[in-house]
Amino acid sequence: MGMKPPAPMALGVLLALTLLAIACLPPSPDQSPHLPPASPPPGPWQEVASPLSGGRAHGKRPPALPAHLQQDQQPSRGRRQRRGVDGEAPPWFSSDDLQKMRLLANGRVVSKTRVPAHGQVLRVELRAVGDVEGDISPASLEEDCRDGRCGLIKRPGDLYEVLAFHLDRVLGLNRSLPAVARRFTSHLLPYSYTNGSLRPIIWWAPDLQHLEDANNDQNSCVLRWLQYQEMLRPHRSTPAAGDGPCSSIPRGEWSRLALFDFLLQVHDRLDRYCCGFQPDPSEPCVEERLHEKCRNPAELVLVHILVRKSSPSRLVFIDNAGRPQHPEEELNFRLLQGIDSFPAAAVATLRSGRLQSLLLESLRVDQELWESQGGAKGLRPLLQTIDRRARILLRYIQEHNLTVFEDSPC
Repeated sequence: MGMKPPAPMALGVLLALTLLAIACLPPSPDQSPHLPPASPPPGPWQEVASPLSGGRAHGKRPPALPAHLQQDQQPSRGRRQRRGVDGEAPPWFSSDDLQKMRLLANGRVVSKTRVPAHGQVLRVELRAVGDVEGDISPASLEEDCRDGRCGLIKRPGDLYEVLAFHLDRVLGLNRSLPAVARRFTSHLLPYSYTNGSLRPIIWWAPDLQHLEDANNDQNSCVLRWLQYQEMLRPHRSTPAAGDGPCSSIPRGEWSRLALFDFLLQVHDRLDRYCCGFQPDPSEPCVEERLHEKCRNPAELVLVHILVRKSSPSRLVFIDNAGRPQHPEEELNFRLLQGIDSFPAAAVATLRSGRLQSLLLESLRVDQELWESQGGAKGLRPLLQTIDRRARILLRYIQEHNLTVFEDSPC
């Protein structure tokens, strides 16, 4: 006897039950409907937030935060990919540089304090990955800063300071403090610091020597322009150790500073009055009526002239954001006034024609900065600007018959 085919109604019921059972099955891990859509790759630096060039993107979603910068978030499951300063670094970075860069990029924020008279700048205490929690009292935090475990978070517009740090190391000057680019997510920070914007964080040097004068605490010594020019004269003898921080700074240090500031067009140290170029009316030196003092050189003073207590004859370069968009026809040659020689290693690097490629190799270490600016293509315009200034500086050295000096071992 053959079986009777099922009735049409029974077939319909069987099909419905089958579909219901399939719908109740859990989705496979690689086909989950809850997976977020893939983020688009960051575009060129003109289309992404580009504080390096002074620009600002509108309506753009910031790139996803790389894993190696998420240490102040809850750790995710499984092994985390780590990039940036954990990779193979160029030889101009010392082991101490790399250690500090890792702390700045990966360290967990455990506390914050405002820096008086510095607007949006925050000093944060950092704990390295794997450090035990310990006591987070004010006393212990101050001790952390004395131990070199703190950093300054600055404005997005100061991101050029990170490039300046890499330029300093590529040229072998080694006078800038370690700096990295980072996005912050710590609940301890204000929303403006955790909204996805990329900010520079600079290592806090615990033994910078500051004047006790609250109105002039960004200097290790009081130095006027005319005094500075006198210090640069070739006949000046080697300073005595007891003459104070300014007197103990040798001429070679000023040469390093002048070269660095010219390439970045940093005016705040040697020419905060903008005497070496015609400033725009919107410039702070004009709004604060500093530019008017250029008529009387005796009134001009230098600022941000700092040394460390542990090395009083060695300048420390801070606030290096400079002016990436400063017009080439208005370059400030006053920054070079009185300088008659430059460090040989730095000049050799400028003459090599490899400055741009060396900077790209260096900047690739900071993966967050690299990706946010669109890699080599996005960074190239900034590096070309520095390279053009380098060629102008080399021509200046040749036309004025200036010499080079060998760097000291320190």
